[in-house]
Amino acid sequence: MTWRASVLTLFPAMFPGPLGQSLAGRALETGIWSLDVTNIRDFAQDRHRTVDDTPFGGGAGMVLRPDIVDAAVESVADGRKVVVLTPRGRRFTQVDARRFAAGPGIVLLCGRYEGVDQRVIEARAMDEISIGDYVLSGGELAALVLLDSIVRLLPGVMGAAESAVDESFSTGLLEYPHYTRPAEWQGRRVPDVLLSGNHGAVAAWRQAESERITRERRPDLWAPHASAPIAAP
Repeated sequence: MTWRASVLTLFPAMFPGPLGQSLAGRALETGIWSLDVTNIRDFAQDRHRTVDDTPFGGGAGMVLRPDIVDAAVESVADGRKVVVLTPRGRRFTQVDARRFAAGPGIVLLCGRYEGVDQRVIEARAMDEISIGDYVLSGGELAALVLLDSIVRLLPGVMGAAESAVDESFSTGLLEYPHYTRPAEWQGRRVPDVLLSGNHGAVAAWRQAESERITRERRPDLWAPHASAPIAAP
């Protein structure tokens, strides 16, 4: 069954964008996943195709109207989870990517202006998601990020299944460093353990490096890992 992505946006020309290239692009061509893009403005009810209005309570900017957004969502509704991309949302993680990849697909609502009327978010039980602690001009780039992270996990997209497992965030740690030929470059040698042929030693080195890098660069990830109980042998 094809995994289906539906994007609701005021800028449909931004899709598929980079998703039409590389792994995601090939998977799109071969039918592993599908992408349909809906212009929210198509559901405007006046001759000016108005989709927003001023916020109640005052303030700068405009807010996407609930009736317009609801009609756009209804046009693609089929039981898939609806996600609204917003800086106010919870931070997207690799766990989320795996969860969405395991389902039938996703509906992504790209916010613009000051955001989306909260009533339609609640009425549609939307999942409010952010890709980081910064603000973009709209949700389109965030939607591209989500889709890329999810699509690569779909069966048949990546050449080696273990690639999706043995990488940053999959185990709660950052990934270890990688090396390839030549064994020496500009006076810098590949760590001897990686040339030893000892698979157990290589695995131990990679685990130690993952732990070291996570501890140094992401103490927020390291803390729960360090406090986790050690499994019995």
